[in-house]
Amino acid sequence: MEVIVSSPENKVTVRSPADLAAAVPYLIGFHPSDGSAVVIACNDRHIVFAARGDLPTGAEHPHQLDAFADQLIPVVQRQQPLTHVVIIGYGTPDPIDTALRALSDAFVAAGLTVLDLLRIAGDRLFSLICANPACCPPQGTPFDPIASTVAVRATIAGVVVRPDRASVANRITPVGGAARDAIQRASREAHLRLEGLHAAGGTAVYEAGEQAVRNALGRHDAGARLTNDEVAWLTTLLVDLDIRGLAVGLTKPHSRHVDFWADITRRADEPLVPAPATLLAVTAWRCGDGVLAAMAAEHALGIDSSYQLAETILQALQAGVPPTVIEEVLADVDSETPALPDDPMEQE
Repeated sequence: MEVIVSSPENKVTVRSPADLAAAVPYLIGFHPSDGSAVVIACNDRHIVFAARGDLPTGAEHPHQLDAFADQLIPVVQRQQPLTHVVIIGYGTPDPIDTALRALSDAFVAAGLTVLDLLRIAGDRLFSLICANPACCPPQGTPFDPIASTVAVRATIAGVVVRPDRASVANRITPVGGAARDAIQRASREAHLRLEGLHAAGGTAVYEAGEQAVRNALGRHDAGARLTNDEVAWLTTLLVDLDIRGLAVGLTKPHSRHVDFWADITRRADEPLVPAPATLLAVTAWRCGDGVLAAMAAEHALGIDSSYQLAETILQALQAGVPPTVIEEVLADVDSETPALPDDPMEQE
């Protein structure tokens, strides 16, 4: 089958279960830890969806595993057209094998075809379905995820895989110390500046917001990092929903703009974080990075639980809605007006 590692033009052919196992970190953005399960949904030779979760273990294992399957199966079924799935677990046989088989049975009972059921332990790959020792030896099949064709192609394409889920979260960990104090001072000054624009009336605020967004993205694309004053002014203006909507339209679905909004989210004064965090969620989602998108949306909601666009994005991610939905929304909006409405996602 074919794996897209960075863009539709950059595909890698997966020829074996070992190749597929090596591709998993590039599908979800980080290396899964022991206790994880990854479900890969396919349409013939094309991977259309991948999701990771923690396999339930312990005394409540059966009940928790049923709940895990009940949550995951509808998400996978929504990825149509769909021909089969591959389920991969990580860790030692006990308790992973039992949990994987139970999960596979639940998928089959729901009408889904499980093409293969794999477990990875260290640098060994085991199939729980294939009993032929010629292709699936009992001691496992060795594989090297770093030296695989998928890894090499992804590296050439500039795709970065994080070592674990925590390292993804670190991308939006707020700055502290002197950096935090500096952005707080700059944000207070930006607020006073904004009050002056409000007093002027008319379209002064929107025009300032459009200029700030365009300048910020342009400077970043040129290799510059925004100053504290620029970050403070941008995030203060993004409180305006029209300006935030404009920023959604001007932001492109590529890794550079993911990096941009991640940096702004980290550096923003806490009350101003929801807007850039939500813009990061939208951009990461458009790039297929559901893990970072969900974290960013949750981060926004952790500061403002009523931030509607972040809540809408998080619900869409949890339901397995593909990023093509937002592309369709943006295309419809662009065909009607150069400026986005207040909440393109909320108007769905």
